[in-house]
Parts: sequence; C-alpha cells; structure tokens
Amino acid sequence: MKAFTEALITGTIDPTNNTDPLELYWRPRTVRDTNNLLFHITHYTDFLVLQDQYSSNRVNPFRKATSYEERLNWCAYYHKQANVFLNHLSKREHTQQQVRMVGAFKESMHDTEYATRFPEDQIERLLYLGFEQGKKYDFKNQAITFLMNYGGLRKSEIFHIFTSDITLHPNRKHEALVRVYHPELGASPDPYFKNRREYLLTNTSYKPRNNYQFSERLYSGWKTPLLTSKQGYFEVVFNPPEKAKEFLSIWANYLKFQRIEPAKNSPHPFAFTNSKGEPETIKNFHRLYKNAIERIGLTYNKDLGTTEHGHRHAYGFRARMTGLNQVEIQKAMHHKSPSSCLVYIKPTLEEVQERLRMIR
Repeated sequence: MKAFTEALITGTIDPTNNTDPLELYWRPRTVRDTNNLLFHITHYTDFLVLQDQYSSNRVNPFRKATSYEERLNWCAYYHKQANVFLNHLSKREHTQQQVRMVGAFKESMHDTEYATRFPEDQIERLLYLGFEQGKKYDFKNQAITFLMNYGGLRKSEIFHIFTSDITLHPNRKHEALVRVYHPELGASPDPYFKNRREYLLTNTSYKPRNNYQFSERLYSGWKTPLLTSKQGYFEVVFNPPEKAKEFLSIWANYLKFQRIEPAKNSPHPFAFTNSKGEPETIKNFHRLYKNAIERIGLTYNKDLGTTEHGHRHAYGFRARMTGLNQVEIQKAMHHKSPSSCLVYIKPTLEEVQERLRMIR
C-alpha cells in the first residue's frame, strides 16, 4: 500500500528515459487525489474484512500510535466534537491510540476563499445594464439579484419566498420588509393552517420546494439558517440600509408591470413566477443570470466571484468593511455559529497590503 500511494504521488514513469518497468505509465497525481484514493481503498477493504466470506487481513492495518500521534488524534477528536450538539453522548473510543500503517500525505493549505465575492464595482452595472433588454428592465431578476447582493440571501432561499412575505416596513417609511420563512414549518399566510406545508398541500398542487427531488425542476434547497422568530422566519438585513428603499421600488415595478399571475386552476403563493405564471425555477434564473453577467462583459466563473453565491460573499465582506463585529455579521447573515461568517469576510492579499500602507 505504501508503494502504491508513493507511485500515485510521483508517477511511475522514469523521466530520464520515459520508460516504466511496471508498464503502468501513471502520471503524478495531486496530494488531494492520492489521499482520496487511499481513504476509499482503506475503508472499502475494512468493510470487506467484516464480511463472512472474506478472510484476508486489512490492506491498510492499524499500528500503535506514538505519544505524539496519540496527542494529535485527541486534538482532532476534541476539535471535531466541539460543535456537536450531543457531543456528551459520544464514546471516547480507543482509536486515538492507533494509526494506519500508511497514513495520508500532508496537504498544503490554500487560502483562496476571498476570491469568490462578486466585484463591488460591477454590481450596479449588472443590475441596470445586465438585466436590461430593449430599453426594458427585467425587474424579477433584478429583485432576485438584489436580495442576494444587498440582502445576503442564498439563491435557494429566495425561491421559498411567498408574495405576502415582502411588505412595507411598519416603522421605516418607503422601505421593504422581507421575511424568509422555513419552507415547511414557517407560519402560514392563512392563520387557519398550522404551517406552510399544510397550507401548500391543502390549497395548491405544490408542496414545499425543499421536498421535491433534487432532479425535479421545482426543487430549491434549504440550509437551515438561524431563524429569529417563533413563527419560523428571519428578516433580511439590507446593507447598505438605504437599499431597502431601492428594492421596494424594483419589487413594486415587478408586481405592477411584469409578474404573471398564476392560473386560476393552479394557484400558488410564490413570489417569483415564469412566463406561464408558474413558480420560477432556479435553473431558469441561472440561465438568465449568466446571460446578464456576459452582457456586461464579465465571465461567469466561481474563481472570479461572478456566480450567484459570490453575492453572499460580497454582502459579508461589505458588512465587515462597515465596521460590524463578528457576532453582528453572524446575525446579519443568519448563521447559527459565529465562526461560519469568517469565510465571507477574508480580505485579499492586496487589501491587507493597502491597509498596512494606510497605517504608515
């Protein structure tokens, strides 16, 4: 097994004469690929050992850990258990006292998450040039993109929103109040029903969109954000705050001029509809969004921050730049753990260098 993993890392071809005595002609693989293959082979053969018809020994057996390795195992164990809600029920097994004969290669850590945020100087161009066709604005996709960038919402969360979830703010005139409810357990817009699941199944031919299969067109995921109300919702925090007024204007224009109402024989409460009045799909929005990105001369690419999720990264970093602390950013982004927002607020190397120049 050790020779196998080393062959994966180095390849089997002799570079001096381009020959391979093993006749495998493997090119070198990355450390990540090698560790993945080692992991799967090890665990699969461990499974085979437990089967009655399999009598061979483990391909990658255990050996007694050194004191240093045992300390590392315990550190890894406690780190893994730190954020587990029922960690007091976990058994402290003796596995910390042993390690594999062939262990994983150490992999270099790459800190590149900062590159995924949408360029701040391009968001207005995207909203007002990318979503413009024939001197007409596409208010629906403007509104969806607005909620991602200035509201910090995940793309999937937006497709659970009902029309009744977007209202006038009761305390701030001319601002929108947007609430995102749990797609199943959130309060129903009709108080007669206990939750949204019951409401949808009783009144429409639809069900909560996270209940569809991943392959179905109406599917929209739900990542269990931090809900701030007993009614099962959280409120969108616009940043900058004045964008709540701008969003309200876009939303009003969408309702007034472009939203196609659902057919009378197929009603539904979802906020965004397609050309037939059916609930808009993530797939169709993705197509239109990608077209808008390319219309303003950008390339749709995760590494450039121009994908849909890049807007949430932009929102988190903007919150950091306005001076919000980690706990405040956690609340604004609806994370359950304060550490979850750290990936969204990392500066680039150039920004760190610029900050140092300003200190001088």
